[in-house]
Amino acid sequence: MAEPVSVDARHLQKIVRELGEEAAERIITRTLHQVLMSVQMLCRFAKTDAVEETVSQAERLSRLSRQVGLVSLAAVAGETAICARSGDRVAIAALAGRVERVANRSLNEIWDGVC
Repeated sequence: MAEPVSVDARHLQKIVRELGEEAAERIITRTLHQVLMSVQMLCRFAKTDAVEETVSQAERLSRLSRQVGLVSLAAVAGETAICARSGDRVAIAALAGRVERVANRSLNEIWDGVC
């Protein structure tokens, strides 16, 4: 069974209220694209045992995810950064896989109308 994901729809609605629909859509879309690219880079770094890069990318992904209300993804990315600092390659690989799964479900939830 897939773990549930949490998307903060109120945070997304706040962005829309503050920026207007058109500007919010541009910014959210750009940030989601950056999230996707960050997930891909994190997974690539994790597979090549690039610990410093994995930590950096996991921290970046956590920040980006928080910006657009991807609560679960931000948490998993933060856990990945902590784990990567320990150098536990098996745990890093497992968490990178979890990041990928949570990212896919989180992004699908946003595109399916949570915001």
